[in-house]
Amino acid sequence: MIDHLDGAVIPTGFDVPVEPLRRAAHYTGEQGCIAEARSFAALFLDQLRTEWCASIDDRADGAVQLVVSELVTNADRHSNGPYILELVGTDTAVTVSVYDSSSALPRIFPRNPERVGRHGLEIVHALAEQVSVERVPVGKRVRAVLPLAGATGG
Repeated sequence: MIDHLDGAVIPTGFDVPVEPLRRAAHYTGEQGCIAEARSFAALFLDQLRTEWCASIDDRADGAVQLVVSELVTNADRHSNGPYILELVGTDTAVTVSVYDSSSALPRIFPRNPERVGRHGLEIVHALAEQVSVERVPVGKRVRAVLPLAGATGG
């Protein structure tokens, strides 16, 4: 941003890029971790509203909470060790990443309303703009980018 004072242009320092809000939490897989992860996400969204003045409607709030729940549940069920939830946000999007110790990549099943269970990644894909899975040195990372304020997922 630039202020104009009697014809002079004075840089204000507010025109520098701002780093996204980043928070991470480590979970051991003990009972209650999934609820803790949802609470962590709720606090993150409140902080994003305050620090970034992000406009997060109820739909986006619920979508972030659901994606966190699904990805953390998958890490809890399918890895043999601790996992990390990382949230990165701006005023337009939140990226949810979960790192776990299993190198096995998750399988995405075709849509089938009669199937019991295994709908987690299907839900994540429906809510997110982007979903990626990659192996990392300690296992894998599942990452979902969710739009805020009324945008729709893919």
